[in-house]
Amino acid sequence: MAKKKEGTQQATDKQIAVFAKALGHPTRVAIIQFLLSQESCYFGDIHDVFPNAKATVSQHLKELKNAGLIQGEIETPKVKYCINKENWEIARNLFGNFFASEIKNNC
Repeated sequence: MAKKKEGTQQATDKQIAVFAKALGHPTRVAIIQFLLSQESCYFGDIHDVFPNAKATVSQHLKELKNAGLIQGEIETPKVKYCINKENWEIARNLFGNFFASEIKNNC
């Protein structure tokens, strides 16, 4: 039984790390905040808000999408992005539980 619990914890830790890595750049955090305020958004709208090159914005979107925090839908010739609601809730719960952990020592 301890092994299964350990494996579950490892999976949880890995998922937290994936989400944290995706949020590890200020532009990606800003993109998430922007998308949270929108129902959906086309790439061009996102690019207009951020002063980065299109390739840079695309790379940030790719990282967020690979982590599962956002999803993109092709509406030829455009791509529409939005928050992946299911994974967003998972991330909220994982980070909430992680940061709610009590500190056992005071070094």
